Amino acid sequence: MRATADSARAAELATHYGLCETMLRERDRDLWLAALFVPAARRRYLHALHAFTVEIGDARLKVTQPVLGEMRLRWWADTLSGHGEDGSSAHPVADALLDTITKNELDPRDFETFLDSRVADFYDDPMESMEALLAYCSKAHALPLHWCAKCVGPSASVEADTAIENAGIALGLTQILRGLAGHPGGKGFLPLDLLARHEVPPQDIPAAVDSPRLRAALAELRALARARFQAAQRSAPSLDEAARVALLPAAMTPLYLERMEKRDYHPFQPLREPQPWLRQWRLWRAARAGL
Repeated sequence: MRATADSARAAELATHYGLCETMLRERDRDLWLAALFVPAARRRYLHALHAFTVEIGDARLKVTQPVLGEMRLRWWADTLSGHGEDGSSAHPVADALLDTITKNELDPRDFETFLDSRVADFYDDPMESMEALLAYCSKAHALPLHWCAKCVGPSASVEADTAIENAGIALGLTQILRGLAGHPGGKGFLPLDLLARHEVPPQDIPAAVDSPRLRAALAELRALARARFQAAQRSAPSLDEAARVALLPAAMTPLYLERMEKRDYHPFQPLREPQPWLRQWRLWRAARAGL
């Protein structure tokens, strides 16, 4: 009887992990492609982690009021901490994620930190400073890359942690720049001190007012994203496999930053997506070179 129950549970989990992969392939092709370079035995854990972050990242598109978004985050926090109603198995991503956390001994408090940071996604309040923006990127974008490294294998070096942090911040800054064109959270994340330094009126951002001053501010943000990416890239060849693989979600960053340097770039219009072959080539090169 126990063997039958265990077999049924294993089949259920396999189905839920499979649904995570399908969701990832359909909703974030970059993350799905990056996971292909993870050893097959560990890949499903990254599918669960990335499906969770995509689910949280898309939440703003699914709610009409900030309080409803906060309620979604609270459900996730309660579920992952074990304080919610026992309905996680009915949610494929939550079920796979809880299994991933348990199997890889991830710290549930890190997920609380991640979810707390994402409350800002539901409000249009601007970031007060660059320091606040970097702290957000660290929690909302770098932290999931640390989880990925732990799921691939042990990696405890300071150099690895620093490289993952830099890659996550580069990824976060790039997504915020792309977000100006209507992705969740983009317009509210340009920090006030950056805007003040370039004499950009804060009200120009929600009004989608393009100007040379705004472009100068965005160029500064791109330069910071590029510097963080390059710092991670320089460290990558000396890192172990777990850390190198964890960096791969940031591998597309240069492609997007380069497109923002084109003459036809408009900060409030959707950025043209790279061709599929270019994405695959960039990831293949990054996987071989370390980033």
